[in-house]
Amino acid sequence: MNQCFRTLALAAAALLAGCSAQPGAPEKPSPPLAGARLGGPLDLVDQDGRRVSERDFAGQYRVIYFGYTYCPDVCPTDLQKVAGALKLLERDAPALARRVTPIFVTVDPERDRPAQVKQFVRAFHPRIVGLTGTPAEIAKVEKDFAIFAQKQPGTSPGSYLMEHSTAVYLFDPAGKPLAVLPNDKGPEEIAADIKRWAA
Repeated sequence: MNQCFRTLALAAAALLAGCSAQPGAPEKPSPPLAGARLGGPLDLVDQDGRRVSERDFAGQYRVIYFGYTYCPDVCPTDLQKVAGALKLLERDAPALARRVTPIFVTVDPERDRPAQVKQFVRAFHPRIVGLTGTPAEIAKVEKDFAIFAQKQPGTSPGSYLMEHSTAVYLFDPAGKPLAVLPNDKGPEEIAADIKRWAA
């Protein structure tokens, strides 16, 4: 189901993206999400309990993924790929890697408080920023970033899982969307796409 939501996100992004190529411009194609109405202001809390906004990431490329810490499989797998891509950039393109901030935003604010988020993101890479907030704050960010998230009953009474979109977005240093990164592939392909659109 998560793959379905990622496909829908790609399709929606393609429809929103505009053609911005200009005569005489370099041959490098426009990023797939150039001109898309995606993203917006952030007013959330990081894994250390500090209030953060989009201004805290100014000048940085942002790799943004929405998930939750109790996710049994997809979220850990996707974050492992993102972390692997960042490690490849740190090895092969360290100057670019320093300008990339990976961000994890929870879709489960009821359970994912800062301490829980911190333990989760630190398992993948020390530079991943984990963000949470109130249900209303998270709902606004989900809407701004075209993220679907919905509770589903778990296997035991009172438990639940989160069904959610699994797109990994790349934004530029001004907070404009560039591309959906290929988290259905490996770290090498993700790193290659970051280099392609962030260079």
